[in-house]
Amino acid sequence: MDHLFQECPVSMTIRTELLFQKLLQEPNMEFLQWLTWVFSQNNISLCRLFCCALWAIWGERNNRLHKKVSRSGKEIANFFQSYISEVDGNEKETQKITQEVSKRKHPPDQTVKINFDAAYDETSSQAALGIVVRNSEGKALISCSEIHHQIGSAFAAEALACHRVVQIGMEMKWSKIIIEGDSLSIIKKCKENREDKSHIGAYIHDIEQIMYRSRNLTFAYIPRVANMLAHLLAKESMKKREEIYLVDSFPEYAEFQRVNDSVREPD
Repeated sequence: MDHLFQECPVSMTIRTELLFQKLLQEPNMEFLQWLTWVFSQNNISLCRLFCCALWAIWGERNNRLHKKVSRSGKEIANFFQSYISEVDGNEKETQKITQEVSKRKHPPDQTVKINFDAAYDETSSQAALGIVVRNSEGKALISCSEIHHQIGSAFAAEALACHRVVQIGMEMKWSKIIIEGDSLSIIKKCKENREDKSHIGAYIHDIEQIMYRSRNLTFAYIPRVANMLAHLLAKESMKKREEIYLVDSFPEYAEFQRVNDSVREPD
C-alpha cells in the first residue's frame, strides 16, 4: 500500500498532474497515517478528489495485474479529470431536474411515452428490465418485464433496457414516442449522437441506428421519483425471477404506484 499510493512513480506522476503533490506529500508516514493526515489538513472538496484519485490508482493496479493493460500516469490523470467532470455535471443536472420534476407528466396528444428501468444482480450477472408504455391520457398500453443473463454491470443493464424500449417503440410503429429513464448518463449518450467507446457502446450504436431510420423518437431524463412504476416492475421481476407482458393493464402489485402516477402535475 505504501509503495502503490505514495512511492510508485506512476502514482507520483498522477499527483503531480493533478496538482496534489505539494498538498498531499508528507514524508516518513505509513499509508494509514498518511491518509489520516491528508484528511486532517485539507478541505472536503480536496479530500473527495483525493479519494477518487486513490480509486483510479487502485483500478489501474487491477488492470495491470489481471488484464495486462497499463496506462501512463498522465493518461490516468486525464481519465480522472474526465470522470470527475462527468460526475459533477451529472450531479448538477440531476439536482436541477429533480427540483423541476416531482411527478410524471402526461405526454402531448398522439404521443406515446415509454419509461424504462433496470435492476441488476451482480452475483448472478442477471438484469431485470421494467418497461411501461402509456398514452397521452396516462392509460396503460403495455407493462412488461424481461430477465437477461450474462450482463456485465448495472450500467450495461440500464443501456440494455433503453435499447429494448427503442426496439419496442419501432416494432409497434407509434407515430410519436418519448423515452424516459432515470439514468442520466444513458439518456445523455442517446442524445449526443456520437461514437461511444465505453463498454455499452454497442447498445448506444444500435440505438443510434434505429433513430437514424426513424425521426419520431426523443429521449428525456427524469429522476427516480418520477419513474417509480418502471422501477417497481424491474425490482419485482428480479425478486420473483419471472417475466410479465400485459396489454392495457399493470400487475396487481403495481396498482398503488399506478394510482399515484395518475395524478397530473399542475400546469
